[in-house]
Amino acid sequence: MTHVWVRNEQRDFETRVGLTPEGAAKLIASGIKITVEHSANRCIPLQGYIDAGCNVAEENSWPDAPKDAIIFGLKELPDDGTPLHHRHIMFGHAYKGQPSGIRLLQRFKDGGGTLYDLEYLVDADNRRVAAFGYWAGYAGAAVALKCWAAQQRGQVAGAVSSYDGSTRLLLDLQSELVALGTQRPVALIIGALGRVGAGAADLCTAMGVATTKWDMAETASGGPFPEVLTHDIFFNCVLARPGTPVFVPESALSAPRQLCVVSDIACDPDSDFSPIKVYDKATTWDAPALRVHKAPVLDVTAIDNLPSMLPVESSEDFADQLLPSLAGLGQLDEGVWGRAAETFRTHSSRI
Repeated sequence: MTHVWVRNEQRDFETRVGLTPEGAAKLIASGIKITVEHSANRCIPLQGYIDAGCNVAEENSWPDAPKDAIIFGLKELPDDGTPLHHRHIMFGHAYKGQPSGIRLLQRFKDGGGTLYDLEYLVDADNRRVAAFGYWAGYAGAAVALKCWAAQQRGQVAGAVSSYDGSTRLLLDLQSELVALGTQRPVALIIGALGRVGAGAADLCTAMGVATTKWDMAETASGGPFPEVLTHDIFFNCVLARPGTPVFVPESALSAPRQLCVVSDIACDPDSDFSPIKVYDKATTWDAPALRVHKAPVLDVTAIDNLPSMLPVESSEDFADQLLPSLAGLGQLDEGVWGRAAETFRTHSSRI
């Protein structure tokens, strides 16, 4: 019997989950066993999973799960170097040369486990079957506007937190912008036709922020892109990969510019292919803005788990997208799972 073990997220400020109680009930009805760990921070209460028929395990007990269990989480595991023996479904961030990713792949090699990376879970047409992209864009735009608003007050943006829904987020942000009594900024979105860009655009529209929307056609020249500097806020919604153009070169720091906030929603600062060359580390919920230049001011915001700002909505959306693939876990050598396993083997063989 296929056994899925839903682990507690051990990453700070991470409350999302990739399977809802309703989805768990459907998987159980199809013959899949589901174990859900206790969690002090999961956005969906445990009782719903119990009512759906799931087994319950202690928080963070997944290392001792049965060898045949498939461990399912979203964000990083503790970076403690221990070998990984199980099959894991999660966002590994391990295939773009990131130092942490290389360490993760080595742990899988040492333990004989397999990574089914959610970012590389694709259909026969190489399209991702599930993504948090829309909510990453939506939340990323909200954080960027908070950074811009703080600048108008002569400050650097303070800590941000999660919301119980998008309506509450919009009310909070609108109140902050209205209090400024100034004209709204203008923004440029690159990757506007994708899910991330759509989320950023929708938030900007709700806040009355005019946006210029670019996608592949507008960036096909490979750059440079001086237009980026003529907007107040720039949203990068393009994942770093070989061939990605540089959108914000290091020279932008001291160049004449209107640009004062860079929102790297794709957030790949330690990738060799990052299109944003003015920063080299992700920002955090406690400190969402990294000031990379003082005069003229330029802040970068790049939080790598933005959808957790709206954990329930983003979890429900993602879980609905992923559920059909989870239902096929009995055929791990085929379809989306077989392709993900092959991607893992290709990258881990290079270590």
